[in-house]
Amino acid sequence: MSSSDQFPCSISLQVPFPTARLATTALKALQVDPELSPFVQRQFSTGPAGQDSSSDDAVLTVRYQATTNRMLRVAMNSFMDSLKLVLEVMELLDVDGLSRSKIENQS
Repeated sequence: MSSSDQFPCSISLQVPFPTARLATTALKALQVDPELSPFVQRQFSTGPAGQDSSSDDAVLTVRYQATTNRMLRVAMNSFMDSLKLVLEVMELLDVDGLSRSKIENQS
């Protein structure tokens, strides 16, 4: 039985960051907590924001797979809460990282 048969519901989310360092920091902070449900699988990765390899921008990608849409929704809600906290801490504590103007310009 393949993973897609066991976990038919999936979603992938890409979160852009101003630098690769911030994307990696977010990945390290978010992957510490394991998924609590055996009905959900999660994978993280980071990479360049686009085709332009000279850009310092980076993207955090998270892929969720779950047995049901409800389990997927619950897992994503939890992830979004954690991501919000990580971004708020970065904004407050990372001097050269996230400023309010950089976040607003990405919206």
